[in-house]
Amino acid sequence: MIQLRVLVSLKTSVFDPQGRTTLEALHGLGYKAAIDLRQGKSFLLSFDGISEEEAERQAGEMAAKVLSNPVIESFKIERVA
Repeated sequence: MIQLRVLVSLKTSVFDPQGRTTLEALHGLGYKAAIDLRQGKSFLLSFDGISEEEAERQAGEMAAKVLSNPVIESFKIERVA
């Protein structure tokens, strides 16, 4: 079995009000060293019966077509150990 994680986040050019609000809350709790926070989402995909290369290809297609909005979001795929 192959497991891949797709991490989706807003592009840096897109304002992130949820991330900004959360960062301000952290500052209010005393975590002043944190200088930026971007919210995102994570998807864990499991594959069986295909190669790792094919799993990564399919995960990329899924991320581009369904899991992210390519206009405002970018994604990254990671292998899960």
